[in-house]
Amino acid sequence: MTQKYDAVIIGAGHNGLTCAFYLARAGLKVRIVERRDVVGGAAVTEEFHPGFRNSVASYTVSLLQPKVIEDMRLADHGYRVIERPISNFLPQPADGAGPAYLKLGGGLERTQEEFRKFSAADAAALPAYYDALEGVAEVLRSLALKSPPNVGDGLRTLVDGASQGWGLSRLGLEAKRDVLDLFTKSATSFLGQWFESEPVKAAFGFDAVVGNYASPDTPGSAYVLLHHVFGEVNGKKGAWGHCVGGMGTITQIMAKVCRQLGVEISLESPVAEVLVDGDKVAGVKLESGEEVAAARVIANVGPKLLYGKMVPQSAQPEDFRRRMRGFKAGGGTFRMNVALSELPKFTCLPEPGEHHQSGIIIAPTLAYMDKAFLDAKADGWSKAPIVEMLIPSTVDDSLAPPGQHVASLFCQQFAPELPDGRDWDDEEDAAADTIIDTVEAHAPGFRASVLGRQVLSPKGLYRKFGLVGGDIMHGHMSLDQLWSARPVLGHGAYRGPVKGLYMCGAGTHPGGGVTGAPGHNCAREVIADRGSFKRFRS
Repeated sequence: MTQKYDAVIIGAGHNGLTCAFYLARAGLKVRIVERRDVVGGAAVTEEFHPGFRNSVASYTVSLLQPKVIEDMRLADHGYRVIERPISNFLPQPADGAGPAYLKLGGGLERTQEEFRKFSAADAAALPAYYDALEGVAEVLRSLALKSPPNVGDGLRTLVDGASQGWGLSRLGLEAKRDVLDLFTKSATSFLGQWFESEPVKAAFGFDAVVGNYASPDTPGSAYVLLHHVFGEVNGKKGAWGHCVGGMGTITQIMAKVCRQLGVEISLESPVAEVLVDGDKVAGVKLESGEEVAAARVIANVGPKLLYGKMVPQSAQPEDFRRRMRGFKAGGGTFRMNVALSELPKFTCLPEPGEHHQSGIIIAPTLAYMDKAFLDAKADGWSKAPIVEMLIPSTVDDSLAPPGQHVASLFCQQFAPELPDGRDWDDEEDAAADTIIDTVEAHAPGFRASVLGRQVLSPKGLYRKFGLVGGDIMHGHMSLDQLWSARPVLGHGAYRGPVKGLYMCGAGTHPGGGVTGAPGHNCAREVIADRGSFKRFRS
């Protein structure tokens, strides 16, 4: 084959587009090949019911790196985020035993006032808790746009490790204890050190099970809690918001910027195989039979998909193959979008208000979350699942007809593979009905307001977006699959086991979420290997 491209990128998700931008800016000739008929990967906006549009998979903004936003000049092209007035709203059981709901966010004093309804001690503990998380998060934020030390690179490994470990080494003893706790303890154990009220612990503990097929009692789940406080919106750390036009607006803008730099984007071009010539890549072969010649192949798909289906097994070292077979993926996520004739009327707070513009969390206690996981392991899904609802049409009227609404239902504890040989294609409607019933129990009339729905089981998420096991993170965010070990030790710096093969997706450091960080970091390594490091302005 005649070499045509400096790099071909598999997948036009946000990380693939980010990587393409930096490579093209450095002068490389880049082509992206995308399986679907639209760019964006899991960050897309689609009409799912006549007149109703929504973010189909990823649905909220916080983790997108400010540097990526600035470098790609996204705001100049229409990127705009509306912040949530409060972070989350948690209805509580209507048993008369306590306050009917808890609101989280809107400022420290306001959250403390909410907590006092449940526990004066928890309200008093909140400032120190925030400080503890922020101290650790700030250090980890500083690592997000750095390539992890690549174990096996000799002196460079030691230098990089010492440099990146400096921030952690400067922490005080209490903060170092917090780091140890967050990386090793369960969310239940960690939160139990700080708070006594079950609703308060649930308000924070929910983050530990998002995209994580695990109980809040699972050791290491506290880190996932931390992963979700890394971000910021409009310069406000820890804030979350809605991108006007949905998440697809972000990736459409990214694609526009890339094309302006000469990046070629080929849609409906699924990759059948990564081509390997001797000990290095030669390009990719599409399912159509077309062969795209390139000196570098950069994968924006998960490690399970890349090494299980695309890279020839014969090109992978035996030990690497074995370890990739053991790479854990499967997020237990079930995703729905619903078209609504009206806003849901929650029994505890029926009138329209700021709670409709927040994350509405149906998971009142950590015990509820634990039972949801145990039920999913036993039967495939919980009959009382964890549900997060967002209603973006309350702040963005472009998504629904006047007076009507769209809602995202992001639901946890649905087994990646059903037990007893059952198939998600046969059971996803029943599971969706269970989710609707769960919301109905807190907002009577919700079921009747549903005009249409889009249902994506874990299998559906794989079929539509290539997310193995419905895993939005491309792999578990566990201690053995983080930093230099993501996806496996020796290949934590975005380089695969074949010369010229790179990875730029969420299966690399720093992990999942719409961040752009893996794409940014991978591009830097590609340019460094090419000998053009100075042209990458990091």
